[in-house]
Amino acid sequence: MSAQLLRAFDTFKDQAKDAIWALSSCVCQQSAKVKINGRTFKIIKVLGEGGFSFVYLTQDEHSGRQFALKKIRCPTGAEGVKETMREVEAYRRFKHPNIIRILVYLDSAVVQDPDGDGKIVYLFLPLYKRGNIQDAINNHVVNGTHFSEVEMVRLFKGTCEAIRAMHTYRAPVGAAVPKNDAESSSVPKQVQQHDEEEDDDERFPQPEGDGEDGYSYDNTSVPLVTKRRVEQGDTVFDGDEELGQLQEQAQQNGSGETEVVPYAHRDLKPGNIMIADNGSPIVMDFGSTVKARVEIKNRSQALVQQDIAAEQSTMAYRAPELYDVKTETTLDEKVDIWSLGCTLFAMAYSHSPFENTQITEQGGSIAMAVLNAQYKHPATSAYSQGFKDLIDSMLKVDPKERPDIHKVIEMTDRVLQSLA
Repeated sequence: MSAQLLRAFDTFKDQAKDAIWALSSCVCQQSAKVKINGRTFKIIKVLGEGGFSFVYLTQDEHSGRQFALKKIRCPTGAEGVKETMREVEAYRRFKHPNIIRILVYLDSAVVQDPDGDGKIVYLFLPLYKRGNIQDAINNHVVNGTHFSEVEMVRLFKGTCEAIRAMHTYRAPVGAAVPKNDAESSSVPKQVQQHDEEEDDDERFPQPEGDGEDGYSYDNTSVPLVTKRRVEQGDTVFDGDEELGQLQEQAQQNGSGETEVVPYAHRDLKPGNIMIADNGSPIVMDFGSTVKARVEIKNRSQALVQQDIAAEQSTMAYRAPELYDVKTETTLDEKVDIWSLGCTLFAMAYSHSPFENTQITEQGGSIAMAVLNAQYKHPATSAYSQGFKDLIDSMLKVDPKERPDIHKVIEMTDRVLQSLA
């Protein structure tokens, strides 16, 4: 059996195990509980699932507070934990009102999987009772309703503001964490064989810190260092030690300078944008997030990026340059601009531009539709021309023809003004 089939089988096995646990815990029992970091939590119901992870509606028995508990299985043990902790760091790195924040007083925990040899990582996240934009789209479909154009554009602008914070992220000069063995484990074995000498730092960037939980953040300061809580005596690499040494050196040298280090989300879609109680969009799920600019020098590097994108980025929202990565080129943050265009289209018409009936029911290929930007607005569309032009500007096959995030926000503001 090939490595890919084995990995798919392991994924299915873990999903089945979690699904059975979820059903037995949340349906058959009145009080499914889990103890983490010395506290007891009641599992109320499953909110969502994907890959190796489940998200539960959870209540702290001590305080009564409810939140979302993300449970991530790491069947490869320490190697999987190292990769997952990068998602934790991404939650900490970006500080913006439209970006989800890991809960300060609970944070994260790593425990032994009681049903296997691997580990489980728990992330404590805020609970958004209104769900995500995909939930809202589904509700509109069921009820025969739709977003108003103003509502869509406002949600879209808030999402763009979050992405601008990622695309313009500022890090201390010289604070890139050195390459280490932890990173190679983040790439599937079938990917690693393409190029064992590949520089992993470009693919899986290390934490640089910001904002809360012991970090300080502004345009000139150097972020401080925090440590993660880890149970069972495990040591988990999170980059802090090396990062702290670099930052200490920078402070000793009197350097507080920062530089722009763009990050790309790489999996923007309606299901990854929550809706806060006040109606604001909240971007989440940073498991695919990387330093945006990745230089592709040869075919091996191109194949690595294609495989990573195929594993981590949703097909119908994935930029064409991630389907067919070219050599002698540089991937950049424009991959998110394409996904934003797909997301706004989905809000308007209830599906991605590349998930129409011609493709899904007539045997068409999503990949080919994406590579050729094969889509069109419905003839019955009642939205303004400015709104449709905004979508079209982002769905250009050549990333150089797409606007950057600043231009997208500028265009969005013009659409909002026209609707006032």
